[in-house]
Amino acid sequence: MKQSDFIMYLLLRAIKKYLSGISPKHRKILSQKIAGFIYHNLSIRKNMARNNIQNVFPDKSKLWVESILSSCIQFFTHNFIQFIAFPNSWENIHYDIIGKDVLDNAIKKMRGVIFLSAHFGPWEMMGVWLARNNYPITGVAYRQKNKGANKFFKKQRELSGAKHIFRKEPLKRMYKILENMEILVLISDQDARKNGVFVDFLGKKASTPKGAAIFHKETNAPMVVGTCIQTGLQKYQIEFLSVNPQNNSIKEITQAYTSIFASYIYKYPIQYFWFHRRWKTSPHNQ
Repeated sequence: MKQSDFIMYLLLRAIKKYLSGISPKHRKILSQKIAGFIYHNLSIRKNMARNNIQNVFPDKSKLWVESILSSCIQFFTHNFIQFIAFPNSWENIHYDIIGKDVLDNAIKKMRGVIFLSAHFGPWEMMGVWLARNNYPITGVAYRQKNKGANKFFKKQRELSGAKHIFRKEPLKRMYKILENMEILVLISDQDARKNGVFVDFLGKKASTPKGAAIFHKETNAPMVVGTCIQTGLQKYQIEFLSVNPQNNSIKEITQAYTSIFASYIYKYPIQYFWFHRRWKTSPHNQ
């Protein structure tokens, strides 16, 4: 590990120590102050997020779009702070669980479960609930370029008992998870470039990863979408839905779960991460 990577790791550890020592209310207040500074002073992908919101909600006013953008920054700042403060931020959490039988019945099929989620809501808190309730989950995540940050984030995610592997690791590791009748967690809402399949996402064609559909076709493992919605301070609602495509084509499978993601985003736009280039790849260039 380079010196700069080690310094980053120590810095994140120090921030964690501070955030873990303050109350949930004060973490919320701190996140509001940081988010206000970001909104008014930093331009990191802010214009792209604004354009994404405007394109998905063309009939909304500029004032509404700015309100969603500002609230979205505050929402994800708060949830990032909560993540840094694991496990102290789990204290006095209340979960409402909807559709637990959907996940349990999928597990009973003894083929493993392909668990699909998006960059929506406090997804890290959903992982905490799953792992702490003895669901054998392994999440697939992007590897951070800074090795110190990568080490820190991996440790944070694994505090709950969840397992963690990285994208571009051998596919056999992912198939093995399903063979072991465990839960493979895939975040499947980012631009997949030329390797993706184009499906409708929030009213526009979007290149979407094929991986989940391929795993399903080759293993017949059931597919479940999980969403987590923040309903208040330390309050969360988790819902599980089965994925039932019209046919077994890669496109229809992908469209089925992507449409579920979209239904939640339309309802809770503040809780979607608008800051990535979701529609970067054009279908006209294929």
